[in-house]
Amino acid sequence: MNKQKKQIASIIGALAIIVVAFIGYSHAPHAQANAITDFFSNLFPGSTSSTSTLSANTGDAPLYQPVIDYENAVVSAVKKASPAVVSITISENVPVIENCPIDPLQDVPSDLRQFFGNDFQGNATAPCTTGKTQLQAVGGGSGFIISSDGLIVTNKHVVSDTKASYTVLTNDGKTYPAKVLARDPSQDLAVVKINATGLPTVTLGDSDGLQLGQTAIAIGNALGQFSNTVSVGVISGLSRTVTASGPTGGTETIEGVVQTDAAINPGNSGGALLNLRGEVIGINTAIASNAENIGFAIPINRAKSAINSVVSTGAIHAPYLGVRYLPITSDIATQQKLPVTQGALVQGATGQVAVQAGSPAAKAGIQAGDIITAVNGQDVDANHDLGDLVSQHNVGDTVTLDINRAGKMMTVPVTLAERPASAQ
Repeated sequence: MNKQKKQIASIIGALAIIVVAFIGYSHAPHAQANAITDFFSNLFPGSTSSTSTLSANTGDAPLYQPVIDYENAVVSAVKKASPAVVSITISENVPVIENCPIDPLQDVPSDLRQFFGNDFQGNATAPCTTGKTQLQAVGGGSGFIISSDGLIVTNKHVVSDTKASYTVLTNDGKTYPAKVLARDPSQDLAVVKINATGLPTVTLGDSDGLQLGQTAIAIGNALGQFSNTVSVGVISGLSRTVTASGPTGGTETIEGVVQTDAAINPGNSGGALLNLRGEVIGINTAIASNAENIGFAIPINRAKSAINSVVSTGAIHAPYLGVRYLPITSDIATQQKLPVTQGALVQGATGQVAVQAGSPAAKAGIQAGDIITAVNGQDVDANHDLGDLVSQHNVGDTVTLDINRAGKMMTVPVTLAERPASAQ
């Protein structure tokens, strides 16, 4: 009986040690897990070692990553990129409002004013414009530095006012007047320049391989007053098409954007969307105003050709195909009884033509209802939007399009032209 009690006491003591060991494991390296395994082996010599269970995963990622590793990755990504993220202030000349003297008897006939006496005139005033103006901040946005000599990427709608003045505030608290070098005619993208040297720069990542659920980190000048605000979420959707309203009340359709639930607020426009390596994978550009945490970013690969164009020529020369299209999904393929489940269906919205007259597509014989399935051998799919693939080329390049026309496959060469102003 005493022997049995001793065995029970030993088991209870072992369990207590195991509990403590596992609590420690949640914050300890894998070496501690091995210590637990050794303990089990010594306690039950005939048992199978649990080491094989812990190392059974033969993939790149271990079965379990401590939370602190993820937090370190986020912190490191922010530290890497934030020195190159800037705030952009928009200033305009606005009328000066002052209190001007008014005549309280201005509506009284002159021959009756004598009955009111001079004391009634008083010193009445009312707000009025003086004809003077003063430069005043009227808005703000974000951007990020791509060259040490002061080239900065932002959204076109942040710097759309040609009469406004723009000031850049860098992460170290310095301010610089900014000049808009180029506004992209085909997407919500612009490049500005400040006169400075030795600036920190971001690293541009690869947006073609983005995955749903992948961590996304947004940095920007939230609400135009909280610079370098950080929010963390995931990639929620790919190749979205959204219609966004700008500060002047106009609207713009943006195709092939990335959706994220990382909080994006007014003022974040033009800021960086990062991956866990601290690389820029997108440019924050729009939010869904009737929802929570639905934001959109331009994939960085769509911007690279425009950036290279500015670096080499000082302007953005956007390649132009000249079609409106609908990205095909399985649901759309079923609804419209299409012969394929991915690609770009050449189709205009109500009141719009599918193929613009005189465009490269029109000259190549592309027709409404054609399905463009590949560009230079690269499939058009959920991860490779037609607009993205075209934007990776230069004006004057000849690309080969694979087209499905009513179930028949054909190959069509198209020479890309520069996007005309009428297509903006």
